[in-house]
Amino acid sequence: MHFSTLALTATAALTPLVHAVGNAIVHNNCAQPIYVWSVGSAVGPENTVNPGAEYSELFHSDPSSGGIAIKITRTENGLYDGSAQTDFAYSLDGNNIWYDLSDVFGDPFSGTSVVVAPSDTSCGTIDWSNGIPPSGSQVKVCESGTNLTLTTC
Repeated sequence: MHFSTLALTATAALTPLVHAVGNAIVHNNCAQPIYVWSVGSAVGPENTVNPGAEYSELFHSDPSSGGIAIKITRTENGLYDGSAQTDFAYSLDGNNIWYDLSDVFGDPFSGTSVVVAPSDTSCGTIDWSNGIPPSGSQVKVCESGTNLTLTTC
C-alpha cells in the first residue's frame, strides 16, 4: 500500500497542470459590419462581423511573436488600406491572460463606446466611453480561463 501511494504521488508531481483557457470575443453592436483579423507572426483571414454578431477565438500563443492582436476596422480590407483600426491585444502566460486596447492610424469608433469586459468581474474593464483611448497604460491581467468580450458601439 505504501508503494502505490508513493507511486501515485510521484506520478501526480510529474503530470503538468492543465489550465482552463478562455476566449477573446468581439461583439459588434454597431449598425454596420466591422472587419476583424487575428494577427500574430502571421495574419489570419478577414472576418466580417455583422451587426449583433460576434467573432470569437480561444486564447492562444504565437511561438514567434508571443502575443496576438485582434485588429478591427470599420472598412472592408481596412487592414491593408491604412484605415483606422482598434487593436485588442492579448498574451497568454500560463495561468494569466494579459490584455490591452489601442488605436492605430486614427480612432475608428470615435463618438461611440468601446468596452473590454472580462467574465470574471474581479478583473479590470477597459472602457472608452467616447471611443477614444485615454492617456496612460490600459494593460490589464486576469486568469487565463476568463472570457474577454470587446463590444463596439
